[in-house]
Amino acid sequence: MAKGELAAIVGVNGIGKSTLLRTLGNVQPKLSGSITLNKLPLEQHTIAELAAEISVVLTEPIASKNLTVQELISLGRQPYTNWLGTLTPEDRDKISLAMEMVQISELRSKKCYELSDGQLQRVMIARAIAQDTQLILLDEPTTHLDLYHKVQILKLLRSIAHTTKKTILFTTHEIEIAIQLCDKMLILEKNQSTFGSPCELIQMKSFENLFPADTITFDAETGSFRVNK
Repeated sequence: MAKGELAAIVGVNGIGKSTLLRTLGNVQPKLSGSITLNKLPLEQHTIAELAAEISVVLTEPIASKNLTVQELISLGRQPYTNWLGTLTPEDRDKISLAMEMVQISELRSKKCYELSDGQLQRVMIARAIAQDTQLILLDEPTTHLDLYHKVQILKLLRSIAHTTKKTILFTTHEIEIAIQLCDKMLILEKNQSTFGSPCELIQMKSFENLFPADTITFDAETGSFRVNK
């Protein structure tokens, strides 16, 4: 993956998409292998160093929905504030910019419990943007959203990656939408995983073995799956 790219991790249920993402974000210890960041093993970085390099948006509910939108997004600046958590003018500018980028400035004073699922997801993305890391990891960012809002969120992530030159990696079940919007995709499989642009993966017929052929087949012409009745 290069800077400014949007990439998805896809695969069948239980294959380890979330486990991989959480491992890359140092949320849980790795099962095997090695992960390096800036030429150093991930485990050799301090928590503060990692927080300045990687932001993570997980599916777990937030600790307190009684926070306002602005207060929650402000938590993204913790890696840079002093021990009192005092926000500088630069911190406030980055928080405002993050809200503008995800188009939620008008919600800044609302409590998080007042928000819809789609609005809350935008707030979580804004917090990651305010953290100002080069790598943003999101676990299932479109869970519980309808098709329209799923597309909105993923188009927003693509726009953020391309305009800010940040690298954004997310897990998803929305394979067809990812094929249309992502720069790169990683298909996780038990025996051999494949990585590349959606066009490359289609040419390699990588999507055709994801599901049992007697139930679901992949149409390479349209980049979509068809149910066999």
